[in-house]
Amino acid sequence: MNRLLLLVCLGWLSLPAWGQKKNDAFQYHISRATSPIRIDGAADEAAWQSAQLATDFYMVLPMDTSRARIRTDVRMAYDDNNLYMVAICYHPENQPYVVESLRRDWNFGKNDNFLLFLDTFDDQTNGFSFGANAVGAQWDGLMFEGAKINTSWDNKWYSVVRNYPDRYVFEVAIPFKTIRYKKGVTRWGVNFSRQDLTSTEKSSWTPIPRQFPTASLAYTGTLVWDQAPPQAGPNISVIPYVLGSTARDFSKTGRPAPEATIGGDAKVALTSSLNLDLTVNPDFSQVEVDRQVTNLDRFELFFPERRQFFLENGDLFANFGYTNIRPFFSRRIGLGVPIRYGARLSGKLNKDWRIGVMHMQTGEVDDVNLPRQNFTVAALQRRVAARSNVGLLMINKQSMNYEPRENFPSYSQYNRNLGLEYNLASANNLWTGKALYLKSFSPNSQPDNGVMAGNLQYNNRKWLINGQYEYVGTNYNPEVGYVPRRGYQKFNAQIGYLFFPKGGSILSHGPQLNTTVFMNTKLDRQLDNEHYILYGLQFRNKSTFAGWVASNFVRLLADLDPTNSGKARLGTGTLHYWRAWGTEFVSRPQSMFTYGFSTRYGGFYDGGTRLNITTDMAYRIQPYASLALTSSYNRIDLPNLSGLTTFWLVGPRLDLTMTNTLFVTAFMQYNEQAKNVNLNTRVQWRYKPASDLFIVYTDNYLPENFRVKNRALVFKLTYWWNV
Repeated sequence: MNRLLLLVCLGWLSLPAWGQKKNDAFQYHISRATSPIRIDGAADEAAWQSAQLATDFYMVLPMDTSRARIRTDVRMAYDDNNLYMVAICYHPENQPYVVESLRRDWNFGKNDNFLLFLDTFDDQTNGFSFGANAVGAQWDGLMFEGAKINTSWDNKWYSVVRNYPDRYVFEVAIPFKTIRYKKGVTRWGVNFSRQDLTSTEKSSWTPIPRQFPTASLAYTGTLVWDQAPPQAGPNISVIPYVLGSTARDFSKTGRPAPEATIGGDAKVALTSSLNLDLTVNPDFSQVEVDRQVTNLDRFELFFPERRQFFLENGDLFANFGYTNIRPFFSRRIGLGVPIRYGARLSGKLNKDWRIGVMHMQTGEVDDVNLPRQNFTVAALQRRVAARSNVGLLMINKQSMNYEPRENFPSYSQYNRNLGLEYNLASANNLWTGKALYLKSFSPNSQPDNGVMAGNLQYNNRKWLINGQYEYVGTNYNPEVGYVPRRGYQKFNAQIGYLFFPKGGSILSHGPQLNTTVFMNTKLDRQLDNEHYILYGLQFRNKSTFAGWVASNFVRLLADLDPTNSGKARLGTGTLHYWRAWGTEFVSRPQSMFTYGFSTRYGGFYDGGTRLNITTDMAYRIQPYASLALTSSYNRIDLPNLSGLTTFWLVGPRLDLTMTNTLFVTAFMQYNEQAKNVNLNTRVQWRYKPASDLFIVYTDNYLPENFRVKNRALVFKLTYWWNV
């Protein structure tokens, strides 16, 4: 039965995926700069006058049926060391800009901005993105899966934005050492994207259907080089750090002495497309703490990876599988234990082949008898047809010299996973899908230790149709992964449709239906189901509203406290039914004051009720400050079990950006469910490109009396040195 289902999934995904690149006729011919270029936002060098002009952009939003109304001009050039671009973004004279602040890696939807997308292998799957908002705050990221961007990636490049009454000019230099590309290749994918919030217009150099982001690499044009791009030459970067810290746990007696630590990373470009990353004694204390949430889920929550070492080409490892079926999750490495060293080889072998190999070594923790462990992950990916690929993933977690001891937790000697995946992406991006097979291996492995899953999605301007199937074996064991639920078969179907009125304040509206059913692995018992219908409206001013109704059924597979707060528990095997409804609203981003809310009311476990109201408010003082407040209120009434329970989660946040290299972030998180108040303040001074001074102060308090639980202060200095 399982093999048959896998064959059906593979049959779905064998739909034709070949074809010529959609916008290949859009070609930008780049030539060597005829004069030196200064990055000053003036764009008055002779080299710019002789460069090809890209203009007459296409509108993507509000509609994709005409040319853009707001003019944008782009030119590109290069020399031995850098790729250059200048974008002149016109607007009505003295029109005010819309930006959040000077903070790096800003929110795309809340800023006037310009973005460059580079597909250096022209594979329409992976690439780089660089951009700036209208006041010069930088934005960069690694592109993967054809349109997604990881903005946690950071590297060396240079830009200036200068404002004029009728335009702003974004001038940029990207060192060839910053990006990866294949020697001798003279055709890259390229596109330019512009957003002007005052006119609510998003535009692109090449035409892109409105249902896709302008980052869609399937719709890039072609960057044609007059000769092969220059080789970056010796490309070795050393990024050392020094750190001083002091921390205290107030539940323990004594005051620990301050600590000093050194360590660092190195990046070695073995070729212009293949990179070796090394790390020794890495420290990630400057990484922003996770945003807390009220957890009313039966399963473990997911928090994304933010640590720099794991990011470049991280999609080879981390995006294998589905949202809740991840055989590899890098946050499992170094979770409460020190990472001693690590190495990672990743990149392109050629246009069709990608490779990734990572090895990490962690130290022992005597307090819990945790041994030294090493983690080895290897991935190989082969492009097929236009934009599809086949991937192989191997994972090994090994405990070194481990001897179990009484009264201590036990750990496995090893855990291994092997996976095969096919990703479908048609040339026009209308059809996407996946087929997946995983197997785990551990000492005394039991049968039913595999995973099979597949989906197929069709998405055009009006229709969104998706079907998905998952089988996760009862004994599947991904110790280095994120698979919160096991022992089930899941069936999911989704369909949505959009209407486009010809006038009025509503841009589009339409329904969406979704049904999900969980069965046990033998298909003789239903575990859960959820069915909902949503109706959404998108307004021409970019605000959105949606309303939904849903019905749920849950069969508990383990005892559960529905409030997750240490109260009475419901028994294993009990059945629970309820219905609920809710709303969601997000205001127009052009306003200085923006807000949004979501509501949910209806039934809950054991015949109870649950009310949830979540709000998100922000006020910006352009371009130097942004004030935000998020809150979530839950009222859970379980009259037959634990009575009335209420939770507040409140998170005020302040972003100050005195310049585009000096940032201060301060926020508080009051989590009534977790009985914790967290205060975090982070100062970042980027004194040179990709080189920073961080000062991070963190407090955790008990909410009832604000007694300090723990406190830490960290000073960290990093320096990016090109050897």
